[in-house]
Parts: sequence; structure tokens; C-alpha cells
Amino acid sequence: MKSSEDKKQDSSKLPIARKDPAELLPTSIEKKKSSSEKRSSSKGLIPYDPLNAYLREMRRYPPLSREKEHELAVLYQENKDLGAAYKLVSSNLWLVVKIAREYERAAKNLLDLIQEGNIGLMEAVKNFDPYRGVRFPSYAVWWIKAYIIRYMIANLRLVKLGTTQAQRKLFFNLNKEKEKLEKMGVYPGPKLLAEKLNVKESEVLEMEQRLGSPDLSVDAPLREDGHTSLHGDLPSGAPSAEDLYARKQRMEFIKKGFEEFSETLKDKELIIFDKRMVSEDKATLQELSDELSISRERVRQIENRIKEKLHEFFSGKLQNKIDEFSF
Repeated sequence: MKSSEDKKQDSSKLPIARKDPAELLPTSIEKKKSSSEKRSSSKGLIPYDPLNAYLREMRRYPPLSREKEHELAVLYQENKDLGAAYKLVSSNLWLVVKIAREYERAAKNLLDLIQEGNIGLMEAVKNFDPYRGVRFPSYAVWWIKAYIIRYMIANLRLVKLGTTQAQRKLFFNLNKEKEKLEKMGVYPGPKLLAEKLNVKESEVLEMEQRLGSPDLSVDAPLREDGHTSLHGDLPSGAPSAEDLYARKQRMEFIKKGFEEFSETLKDKELIIFDKRMVSEDKATLQELSDELSISRERVRQIENRIKEKLHEFFSGKLQNKIDEFSF
């Protein structure tokens, strides 16, 4: 039987990592309630708070010194020592919380941001080079931010807001810049915001509209009767009857024009026009050169001359059409 002293020492030991640094941290941040927390919660005295429970657990792992940090990083890089990787991760959990708090206002749920940031922290451990003279937290910041920002862009709205670099810049900085200008007593107009953030004014207006409008379901009823929805009022992507008729007219005009134009050509020009410009199986310059017993350059010259004639022919036909409908 172990004494209470031994049990206390065992409980303070770090768990042993086995397979991959990704397994060193639980995929879910929420910890199980302790028996004391369950009792107090059931009595209604202290409600269970998963965030505070996580922060309490995190404080067990103080930051590392530069020397210890380098030693652990070398152990993991050279020997794949998962125990060293675990210590690097656990001693930098505070950094994830600090960065996640910067985005808390936009994301609302801090625990989700911390969880994504922890994944970025583990990726930083895998890719960190201890021989570059950079401290691990300085390197890990970028991985943590990358994973948090990726999560926010992918999950905050059903409709994606930041699909370009300029939109992502506006998504994270537009409201901050507005508040900054307002504190200075300056009206944050779209033109001024665009200059400050180095983007187009139209992009500022578009992002303001996106951020100010909630996601709207196209199946939501538009009226109280519930029979009509936005989906029914949206324009169809299919071409209208007028567009189809106009397209048919254009195709007939072009087809008839090509037939009339081919009647103006003779001998070599007609062969090159049919086999080089009209046929789906386009003949090469060499094939036409062999067939007509002329050089490839001569075939190219005749082809260019035919194109000029074709341009003049259709220009004349179009002018005639315009004249027919003019008064």
C-alpha cells in the first residue's frame, strides 16, 4: 500500500507520451470534474467552469529557461524523445491562452480557440529547429496564430468572409482600425479606412456589409404565411427564353456568314480555310504545305490574308444589319 505522500508525488508526475506529439495533449480541453467539484456543483455552490479548470491545470507547468528549452528541443529533433516534446508543449500552454485571448472578442468561445492553438503549438514542436538561435515561444507564435485564424475563418460564419488576402486583413483589422480612429476623434469613413489598411475602398464597403449582415437561410419564410421563401425569389442561373433566342440568332448569323464567305474563296484559300480554320480536326501547317506543294510560311501568309478578308466580310454584314434597323 502506498502512503498518501507517495500518492501525492505520483499524481504530480507527467504522463508518459507514447506515439506522436499530437497525442501528448487531449483533443478536448474540458477536464472531468473532480469529486469535490461534483459535490459542490450538485449543491449549487460552485458551478463547474471548464475554462477555469483548464487554466488551473495549465499553471502546473511553468515556462522553461532558454537552456532547458534548447536541451528538450535537441532531444526531440535528434532522438524523437516524446517526453521532451510533451514538456515543450505543456510549458508553453500559457502562450496559446495569451494569443487566443487576442481573438476572443471575434470568436466568443475561448476554449475552441485554445484547442486550435494547442494543435498549432504541437505542429511548432515538430518543425522547430533548435540550432537557429531562436527561442521556441518566438517560433511557436506563428504556428499558434495560423491555426487560430484558420479556425476562425472556416467556422465563424456559414458564408466564408475571408477568401482573399485583402479580405482576411479587413476581417481582423477593420473594427480595430475603426475604434482607433474614433478614439482620436476622427470619423472612420470607408476612404480613410482603405488608406490606413492599404486596400481598396470598395473592399472596405463590401466587408462592412458582410460583417454587418447575419447569415440568412434561403429557405427561411419571407412572410408570415410561410408559403414563400427567399429561394423562390432568387433569380435562376439558367438563361431566359430571350437569351436562348438571341443566342440561336447569333449562331445562325455566324453559320450563314461562314457559308457565304467560303463562296468568295477559290483554290488554295478555300482549302486552307476549310481545313485550317473551319474543320474541328485542324490541319497543321506542314500537312497543308505537303498537300499544296508550297512552303509552311506561304501557308501562314495565305491564312493571315483569309483572316483579314473574314474580318472585313463580317464587319460589312454587321453594318448592313445595323442599317436595316436604323431609321
